[in-house]
Amino acid sequence: MQPLEIIEVDTMTVGCDGGGGPLGHPMVYLNLEAKREIDCPYCGRHFVLKTGKAAASEH
Repeated sequence: MQPLEIIEVDTMTVGCDGGGGPLGHPMVYLNLEAKREIDCPYCGRHFVLKTGKAAASEH
């Protein structure tokens, strides 16, 4: 199954509320550190760390 939406991000932690409004869901914070990508357990949005971005802990 393909994710509903793929979102490239600059940070290792992202917040997802499903887009807000009546079709949204509670805000969840997701950590991309393990695989540099993660799916929202509520709405299925797929967050991916942009190429070339490093984790803050990797400085």
